[in-house]
Amino acid sequence: MSSTIIHNVKVFFGDVPKDALVSIHNKRIISVQPREEMSQWPSVDSKIDGNGQLLIPGMIDVHIHGADGYDMMDGKTESVGAVSKACARTGCTSFLATSVSSSLQDLLTMVNKVKHSQGREPGARIAGMHIEGPYLNVKRKGMQKEGHLRHPDLEEMETILNEAEGLIRMVTLAPELPGGIEMIHFLKTREIIPAIAHSDATYEQALEAFHEGATHVTHCCNGMRPMHHRDPGLVMAAFEQEKVSVQAIVDNIHLHPAMVRLIHREKGADKTVLITDALQAMGLGDGTYTFGGHQVQVKNGVATLADGTLASSTVTMNEALKNAVDAGIPLHDAIQMATQTPADILGMTEKGRVAAGCDADLVLLDENFQVVWTMVEGDVVYKSHADSLTVK
Repeated sequence: MSSTIIHNVKVFFGDVPKDALVSIHNKRIISVQPREEMSQWPSVDSKIDGNGQLLIPGMIDVHIHGADGYDMMDGKTESVGAVSKACARTGCTSFLATSVSSSLQDLLTMVNKVKHSQGREPGARIAGMHIEGPYLNVKRKGMQKEGHLRHPDLEEMETILNEAEGLIRMVTLAPELPGGIEMIHFLKTREIIPAIAHSDATYEQALEAFHEGATHVTHCCNGMRPMHHRDPGLVMAAFEQEKVSVQAIVDNIHLHPAMVRLIHREKGADKTVLITDALQAMGLGDGTYTFGGHQVQVKNGVATLADGTLASSTVTMNEALKNAVDAGIPLHDAIQMATQTPADILGMTEKGRVAAGCDADLVLLDENFQVVWTMVEGDVVYKSHADSLTVK
């Protein structure tokens, strides 16, 4: 098997970045050592010069719908592969293919296409699926199409899980709907993360959901009852529960930077997850798109329905990382929020870390957070231009 050393890179050791050498063999990281502690280099097949830039773990997006003009619910296997490539280009090495509320048949078609794409990805790896809806509250539907929303249905979910064959990792629902708590129990028995959003849950209803097994909040603050000093709602309940993690769309649109800082202070880097929630406009920019059964207009990077409702995002993971730092989040915490924290939530302890024994999922970033190259399990699957990878 081939072996590689990545050298002349900055790697965080705790909250301190140091010049380091990373040794890789057989798709895994063998060692990570500060350069100052190396007396001699091991014998390897190749050496990659990082040109003094920042090496981080591959980022993990637990909430993405599409990219580069492709929607993963369009019933085409090629769309899943296109999103995989787009993720790699933006520093993401694993992702949850995410649905929107739809008919059962359309959802089953998506599940089937994702299932048959797993193991054939050209870029980022499919870590599973995130089912967003259809068990959502009409009052907080956001861009979710009202005609597809319905109450939690255990028999229907059983059908979905049977088709998925273990692929489903997360399901977002509104727990206050009839059958919501029962659905949380059902998902927990299958070791699937019950997440809450598009919900009008009160503080008390949210606490009940968390006590009954919900552990995650999808796109925190968006698509849910807002915080009020006499009606604190779902967000405050999540802040108070140590075991509950939250997603944050840090695109300077869905969350004000002050709210990003508050989420970070309340939940910490170990319970805050950066996501894109991206639609197919990610990577293409302004224009008109069809998403979730709606016509979506993207202008100046902001995706909305005709009535002004936000309709997903166009932010990328590397941009979200930069925005988080610009908002005042320490760089080492922002990196954790994009890498180790989502890995831990998904139980993927071999991901999200630049550490011995972990998969060689790595991303080299320049000083502007642009992706120089992306490595998945020891193989470079994306490089920004032909001479961006110096191998000696």
